[in-house]
Amino acid sequence: MRKTIFALLALLSLSLASGWAGEPLVNGGLWLDDRGVHINAHGGGVLYHEGVYYWFGEHKSEHTTNAMVGVNCYSSCNLKDWQYRGVALSVSDEQGSDIERDCVIERPKVIYNRRTGKFVMWFHLELKGLGYVAARAAVAVADRPEGPYTYLRSGRVAPFRWPEGMTRKQRRALDTLRTDPADGEAIRRGCYLKRDFATGQMSRDMTIFVDDDGRAYHIFSSEENFTLDVAELSSDYTFHTGRYARLLPGGQNEAPAIMKHNGTYWLITSGCTGWAPNRARMFSAPSIWGPWTAHDTPCTGPNAEKTFGGQGTYILKVESSGRYIFMADEWRPRLPVDSRYIWLPIHFDANGTPVIPWSDTPF
Repeated sequence: MRKTIFALLALLSLSLASGWAGEPLVNGGLWLDDRGVHINAHGGGVLYHEGVYYWFGEHKSEHTTNAMVGVNCYSSCNLKDWQYRGVALSVSDEQGSDIERDCVIERPKVIYNRRTGKFVMWFHLELKGLGYVAARAAVAVADRPEGPYTYLRSGRVAPFRWPEGMTRKQRRALDTLRTDPADGEAIRRGCYLKRDFATGQMSRDMTIFVDDDGRAYHIFSSEENFTLDVAELSSDYTFHTGRYARLLPGGQNEAPAIMKHNGTYWLITSGCTGWAPNRARMFSAPSIWGPWTAHDTPCTGPNAEKTFGGQGTYILKVESSGRYIFMADEWRPRLPVDSRYIWLPIHFDANGTPVIPWSDTPF
């Protein structure tokens, strides 16, 4: 009798999981994978490879936003039904490892390098027990999109390098600046840039972008989150070349997401309000190096002033249609594992400007 009950329960579980997996996705609702489990891939990004979409994101636990497991991977052929592919990058139990369990791993993004045949993952890393002081960019590689990924290294960006466009006169003027967080003009001119010149620039919230010519770029919050930077990656995508530029200095932008449409680069960011949602921002440029022009928020509809309760993480291009989807997280810091997802199609108005209207469903 006992074995029969267990067998019936197992069959019921499989039946429920099968039914759940086919349910339509609802923004802010539970998004279930092929096992009937809420998808656990936060702050993530999506890689399209050989007809399959691979979604990578932070594994969140019940009581902490720190990394207790690593980076999860899911796959789909239609962006609606997601199969759990396992932990793509696992945290380490080795004491002192950069990715020791209970470190901070955020906003993982994976790109494919056609020249090397490697899949390259970049993410924001904070060392265990140090809060948000380390502010490092970290990289791992794999031979298959789902992994497993081998961790390579972490560090800050472009030590002993000046950003694009900074003149000698501007560099000399840095000697008169003090790193006072209340001095907006000093921040815009580069007081934190000067402070971190020898160690390399801070790297927190981030994304990775591969341009039409195959060159890849790392876009990240720097200078205590007061400035966004864009840094060029090496031809194998695993190093920075040392070339970088400051974007929107002093603007306090984080959560960068980028796309290129009809030759124009569009960048969507958020303000810096921790886990609380705020008004999305948008900028455009003719080159990834700038200059960048500010626009009004692209969001329209109910709760648009708070980005519909979410924060952007990635802009996904749908290969079959050429359309774009704005991916956002609805954070729930009291129960991180229950954080939700908001995916919204991006439209373009008569002037070619992106617009993101609210929709109950992603598609």
